[in-house]
Amino acid sequence: MPLDLTGAIDCDIHPAVPGLAALLPYLDDHWRDQVVTRGMDDLVSISYPANAPLTCRPDWRPKEGKPASELARVQREALDGFGSSIAIANCLYGVQLLFSEDLAAAMARAVNEWLAREWLDRDPRLRASIVVPIQNTELAVEEIERRAADRRFVQVLVLAMNDRLLGKRQYWPIYAAAERHGLPIGIHPGSSYHNPPTPIGWPTYHTEDYVGQAQAFQTQLTSLVSEGVFTRFPTLKVVLLESGVTWLPAQLWRMTKFWRGLRMEVPWVDRAPADIVRSNVRLTLQPIDAPPDRDTLLRILDHLQSDEVLLFSTDYPHWQFDGDAVLPEGFPESLARRIMLDNPLATYPRLAELPA
Repeated sequence: MPLDLTGAIDCDIHPAVPGLAALLPYLDDHWRDQVVTRGMDDLVSISYPANAPLTCRPDWRPKEGKPASELARVQREALDGFGSSIAIANCLYGVQLLFSEDLAAAMARAVNEWLAREWLDRDPRLRASIVVPIQNTELAVEEIERRAADRRFVQVLVLAMNDRLLGKRQYWPIYAAAERHGLPIGIHPGSSYHNPPTPIGWPTYHTEDYVGQAQAFQTQLTSLVSEGVFTRFPTLKVVLLESGVTWLPAQLWRMTKFWRGLRMEVPWVDRAPADIVRSNVRLTLQPIDAPPDRDTLLRILDHLQSDEVLLFSTDYPHWQFDGDAVLPEGFPESLARRIMLDNPLATYPRLAELPA
């Protein structure tokens, strides 16, 4: 019998800005004039190839416009469709691509205001992540402080492939602000594309880029642990969004093994990396990168040695599963409840503050 998903907390959906013109009302006069004068107002940010099947499930693809750019469709297909009590909106927009730090900050402010006015104000089931201009730590912190007063924003959103590793100390003020306000750091696939998305060079095909994102997550996780982020910010939670799951057990074994041999190099890492990850890092379920049979998936999850690591997600509107089978049939009910409700509430303390 399929699991009843009613009341679940969906930790990853993707409302889309239909085009730069939609953000004009939320830009200040200076930047609105700059956008219009430069003829940028017709630009559309494409975070996924528009016609690629994985960009949108066929039954969720609109006849016109970008997938997930209309609230009514998101309500019908993502919220009502899965019976979600809450859904966290992670808006993927090209803020991180910009070389101008000031323009990036202005665009981040506009995206966040657009999310608040056009989405959060219109459906009490929605929450959102704060989009930040990570090109400039000071401006990113300023945006966190500006948005943190709105308790409907429950996370800070960054990309897995930036110009620098996320464990670097230049980013620590961002983590300090996030920890102070009870906001996890959500790391999502994506790149500024200022550097190749592989350690060897530029790939030829989108397939290579897409598959290689898991390696970026492994690298960022190692950086966060090794640089001592979780030692300095012990209550900070990091959520790996769309990272996949099956690579994590082997990564934890490898990190812990070499930590034992090289711990004199990183004395601030005062616990085994596997223990740090289990206490401070969470992963969203979709897209699940495991064989479809239940027993194999459960064996992989058993290697995590924790039932607190995974968070329910649909990754709407991306094409990661067909129908309503977000969780495999026959999933243990106790584990399903933790993934769908208990773990999200423990990860995002703000979710319990406002009734859905």
